[in-house]
Amino acid sequence: MADPGDDPGQDTRRDRSAPHGAAAPSEWIARFAGLVRPGGSVLDLAAGGGRHARYFLARGHPVLALDRDVSRLADLAATAAAEVIEADLEDGAPWPLGARRFDAVVVVNYLHRPLLADLCAALAAGGVLLYETFALGNEAHGRPRNPDFLLRPGELLELARGALHVVAYECGVVERAGGPAVVQRICARRADDRPARL
Repeated sequence: MADPGDDPGQDTRRDRSAPHGAAAPSEWIARFAGLVRPGGSVLDLAAGGGRHARYFLARGHPVLALDRDVSRLADLAATAAAEVIEADLEDGAPWPLGARRFDAVVVVNYLHRPLLADLCAALAAGGVLLYETFALGNEAHGRPRNPDFLLRPGELLELARGALHVVAYECGVVERAGGPAVVQRICARRADDRPARL
């Protein structure tokens, strides 16, 4: 699973308050984490080293961390609120989580377009999609450069159209520890009766 956790474009600052010296969560994820229902379940897709899984666990959420390589998540096995699943999402097999629904789906620095509809379908009513990854234009700054791994203009907005209410969206150049990167990011919510509270 393509988690560029060691990519020069990823922000790898360490959070001293995070367990095991884990990398700090994405500022985008941290900004909107409060929209996730208290105690609600979180899917951390392409979890990598688990920086977002650990962040949401520390906030009191049960978390399912899914990745092709779960070796960096081994310490979570002793955490009752954590579930770790090893699965290759790009081998053509069906979506491994069936009809399971989550109060939040978190995806950072990962793109496999055949999964996008599954991610929306995995949201429970009121569930929040927090997605941030590289976009076209990033090839001028570093990896990834392959357009298969770069979002097209407005692609996350198209994903949300008709299915989710967009709370916030950004696309542009951001400064990261490894230098500038072009990213696209969205916070979007599956409809329910409650307005988003920022």
